[in-house]
Amino acid sequence: MLPWSNYLKQSLYNRLLVILLMTIYQDLTGETGGVQAWTYNYSVNQNLDWDSARQWCRQDYTDMVAIQNQEEIVYLNTMLPKNSQYYWIGLRKVNEMWTWTGTNKTLTKEAENWAVGEPNNVGDGQDCVEIYIKRGKDEAKWNDERCTKKKGALCYTASCSEHCCSAHAECLENIGNYTCQCDPGFKGPRCQEAVECDTVSDPEQGSVNCDHPHGLFAFNSSCQFHCAQGYQLQGASQLLCQATGFWDHPAAQCQVKQCPPLDSGPHRGTMNCSNPIALHSYNSTCEFSCDLGFDLIGPDRIQCDHTGQWTGNVSNCTVVRCGPLSPPAMGNMSCVDPLGASSFTSSCGFSCEEGYLLRGDTNLTCLSTGQWTNHTPACEPQQCDILTSPPHGSLNCSGLHGQFHYGSQCLFSCEEGFLLNGLSDTECTSLGTWSRRAPLCLAQQCDTLTSPPHGSMNCSGLHGQFHYGSQCLFSCEEGFLLNGLADTECTSLGTWSRRAPLCLVVRCGTLSPPAMGNVSCVDPLGASSFTSSCGFSCEEGYLLRGDTNLTCLSTGQWTNHTPACELVQCENLLPRQPSPPPTPSSTPPSTQGPFMNCSHYLGEFSFSSLCLFTCSKGYYLNGTEELSCTSEGQWSDLVPSCQRNINTVQESSRMLVYAVVGAASAAGLLLLLGLGMLAAKKLSKKSDFHFDNSLWEERENPAFENS
Repeated sequence: MLPWSNYLKQSLYNRLLVILLMTIYQDLTGETGGVQAWTYNYSVNQNLDWDSARQWCRQDYTDMVAIQNQEEIVYLNTMLPKNSQYYWIGLRKVNEMWTWTGTNKTLTKEAENWAVGEPNNVGDGQDCVEIYIKRGKDEAKWNDERCTKKKGALCYTASCSEHCCSAHAECLENIGNYTCQCDPGFKGPRCQEAVECDTVSDPEQGSVNCDHPHGLFAFNSSCQFHCAQGYQLQGASQLLCQATGFWDHPAAQCQVKQCPPLDSGPHRGTMNCSNPIALHSYNSTCEFSCDLGFDLIGPDRIQCDHTGQWTGNVSNCTVVRCGPLSPPAMGNMSCVDPLGASSFTSSCGFSCEEGYLLRGDTNLTCLSTGQWTNHTPACEPQQCDILTSPPHGSLNCSGLHGQFHYGSQCLFSCEEGFLLNGLSDTECTSLGTWSRRAPLCLAQQCDTLTSPPHGSMNCSGLHGQFHYGSQCLFSCEEGFLLNGLADTECTSLGTWSRRAPLCLVVRCGTLSPPAMGNVSCVDPLGASSFTSSCGFSCEEGYLLRGDTNLTCLSTGQWTNHTPACELVQCENLLPRQPSPPPTPSSTPPSTQGPFMNCSHYLGEFSFSSLCLFTCSKGYYLNGTEELSCTSEGQWSDLVPSCQRNINTVQESSRMLVYAVVGAASAAGLLLLLGLGMLAAKKLSKKSDFHFDNSLWEERENPAFENS
């Protein structure tokens, strides 16, 4: 698809080709060529300078060609034959402006067709223009050139005549035709019709008169506007129909005449206006009235007339005034006058000099009627309230203006035992009040007493508790004794006759711990005092004899005597113990044991006593070899016994076999005796049996000699 510009060019070329085939006529000599209507002529056999070329054109034709549009340029490039020197056109620099000499019109920017970089005025004097016909480069473009150069002449013959267009147009040549360019304000093929504007009608409250030189409400028609009485023209008074088909101004209107704007009304008054047409306009009326307390000065009604002026000025309101006031005798007056002295809303306040009281209204106001709200008040001497003697007291007053009047002074005093509550004097002031409140006579008050700890208090008095004459009695709880006298009294000086007593706790004698014992006490009220409780305990191996706890009674005695700690005793094992077994070299013992050796640290067979047991040779200890006396008074175990070793028995048996028959009876007797003693020892171990001293061989043991 061709670009749009190529499409237009091809379309234009086709149209020009058709026109060329239908209208072009070329002389057989080949010197000139042209078309019907607007006709082009050119020379090909000779080249001329620009002035000669124009003279040649004007001799037989209208003038050198004046190009009007791009279509014409395309047509010329197609129609004209190639000339190596190209062709002059009727464009020349006149007064530094490129001008078409045939039409004497200045070249417009839109119609320019210069080649690239042209016009350049190379070499100066390039005041004439050539067109590149069939050049190839910059084809059909223009170039400025010196006018003395020789080129082909390109002429035209005009097709326009005086009958082509009306007197209100300019005939313009076209390729093969002409057009009528209408003067402003005209239209149609020959520009014979005038442009029409909108119809103009009479404005409201007015009229219009029009003149139509080219037709009703057409180009150059003019209209004059007029308004009725009381109205004025708003807008231009005359309209002219322009070439654009529009009036040069909007249609005028008749606007009601306006009087000067009025203020909001008179100060301290109101203005009510009636506006039948518009605000403050012709026939508007305004009525005036004043606020309460003001009088109207001026007309009560004005009107806006046909000249736009009010029939009068805005009225004024003046304040109403009351008669002047004077201060009362022995008094003063102070006034506030917002609107002027003694005028409406004026307020006057009255006061009296010191020692005088105002009788009447303290403030008077000026009313809208011109009268004060009341008569002027008067000032009378001040009087204070009547005083009386306080109970249990007396009153003594004096004064220059009479008792209880301004300046009176009163003195107060109280009876014995009563104290003045307040200052003793007061004075009647200028305000009719006493300078101080009358005092009271209050009974002397002693310090507040409280019940002593662990005690009670009982008080009585005619003038209140703890006041003058009050008596208080004290007593103590069980276990406590009164320290001081039991009664006291509040004196006239406000002090107690005696200091309040105390309740001291009853104390018992100090307790000491028993020997080999301890004591621990709880003393809620003090050491060894009433309710104190002491618990006793003994050291290990000692037994408490007596009460384990003693308490201090309210009588100051303990509940019992202090207990004692006695040493714990174990059972006496034997009154006398045999000696330890002899050494091997000694004589064999008569018995096998056991043999006991005891140590007594605190006492014989008592707590911590220790006894050791041994057996004769050939015997072993059956039981614990060591017994100790415990803190419970029991031995730590049973008394042990001595048993014969088995080896010793066998050896004895062999000896018996080899013994003589005579000795058999003796040996048998001894064996029976040994067996009997062993049986006795077993019985003693199982049933706390004690050996009889007759069965032991009595021997001294050095371990027991010092016990």
